[in-house]
Amino acid sequence: MKYKPADRIQDLQYFGEFGGVNPSISDSSTYTFLSAKTMFDTFEGNAEGCYLYSRHSSPSNLYLGEALAAMEGTEAANVAASGMGAITSVLMQLCNNGDHIVCSRTVYGGTYAFLKNFAPKFGIETTFVDITKPEAVEAAVKSNTKVIYCESVSNPLLEVADIPVLSRISQVHNLKLVVDNTFSPLSITPSKLGADVVIHSLTKFINGSSDTVGGVVCGTEEFINDLRNVNDGAAMLLGPTMDSLRAASILKNLRTLHIRMKQHSHNAMYLAHKFEQDGFKTVYPGLESHPGHEAFRKMMNESYGFGGMLTIDVGSLDKANELMELMQERNLGYLAVSLGFYKTLFSAPGTSTSSEIPAEEQIEMGLSDGLIRFSIGLDNDIARTYDMMKECMTEVGVLKTEMA
Repeated sequence: MKYKPADRIQDLQYFGEFGGVNPSISDSSTYTFLSAKTMFDTFEGNAEGCYLYSRHSSPSNLYLGEALAAMEGTEAANVAASGMGAITSVLMQLCNNGDHIVCSRTVYGGTYAFLKNFAPKFGIETTFVDITKPEAVEAAVKSNTKVIYCESVSNPLLEVADIPVLSRISQVHNLKLVVDNTFSPLSITPSKLGADVVIHSLTKFINGSSDTVGGVVCGTEEFINDLRNVNDGAAMLLGPTMDSLRAASILKNLRTLHIRMKQHSHNAMYLAHKFEQDGFKTVYPGLESHPGHEAFRKMMNESYGFGGMLTIDVGSLDKANELMELMQERNLGYLAVSLGFYKTLFSAPGTSTSSEIPAEEQIEMGLSDGLIRFSIGLDNDIARTYDMMKECMTEVGVLKTEMA
C-alpha cells in the first residue's frame, strides 16, 4: 500500500492556548524556569517539554517540525531559517575533517558551492557523479566516505535519483544517504525508500507563497537530537534558527500543500506534453521520454503527480531571455528564481540558480545556455496559459509558425 503523506498531516491536531484552531505562537527568545534544577536538566537534555532558548527550540518550531516529520514519515524533524541552513547543518554534523562525500553532479547551486568551495576549508572533500548511474556512485566511494548526497529530482536538470538503489549502496558501505526532496514533496517520500536524512527548502512548494525562506531536516530522533545538542550540535552551534512567527505561517500553508501539488503537477504535465509536441527539447519526469520516468513512477505516492518543474531548451541565452521577458510582460509569470509560487516562475539556471557551477562543468552535465527552468503555477485554465505562451514563442522566433 502506497504511503499517504497528506493523511499524516491531516491527522495532526493542535489547539491554541485559548482553544484556537491554530496553535499559539511562542514569541519569546528565552524561557523561564521555576527551579534552577530544571534549568540544569534542560541544558543536559533531560527535561522533556521544557524550553530553554529559541535557538535550541521553541514551541512554534516544534509544531512545524512535528508536522513535517509526519509528512516525511520520520521520527523527528528540525526546522531552520533557510534551506541552506538545513543542508549545511546536516553535512557538518555527519562529516569531520578528512571525510569524503559523494554527491550528485546536478544539485542546487548553493549546495554545489558549499561542497566545492567551502567544505574543503574544513578538510571535507566531495566527488560529484552522475547520480543516475549506480556504478559511478559506487566507484566514487572511498574508505573515508561518510555520505551519499542527492536530490530526489535534481536542480535544474530534473534528473531522478533511484533512491532504493542508492540506499542499497549506502547500506553496503555503511554510509548515510541524505536526500533533498524540495522538488517533489508528497510525490516522493525518501525515508520510505531508504533515505537516512531528508531535507527540504521550505521556501519553495511547502510554504508556497514566496514570502519567507526556511528549511527542515527530517530523520531519526537520535540524529535530530544530535543536531540540537547544546555542546556539539550543528543546528544549535551554527545558529540557523527559524523565527517562531515564520514557523507558524509555514505550518498554516502546509495544510494546503496536497491541493497545490496536484494542481502544479497537472499543469506541468499539460504544458510538458504541449511543448514536446511543438518540437522543444522538453524535460519533465512525467513524460515517457524522460530517462528517469520509470524510476519516478515506481517511487511516487499516488495522486500527487510528477511535480511542478519542467525545462525546455530554446537554443540560446539571448532567445531564452527574450522569451522570458515577453512572457513576464504578458503576465504569464515572473522572471525570477525560486519555485512553488502560485504564479509561474521562469529563469535561465545557467546564469542564475546554477551560476556557481563553472561553465565547463555546466556543458559537461548538459546545462545549456538556452535552457529555461519553469516552476509551473496554479493557473486555473492551463490551456489558456499555453496558448498565450505559444504566441510569445512564435513572436520571438523560437517556435516557427509551421511547427504550431
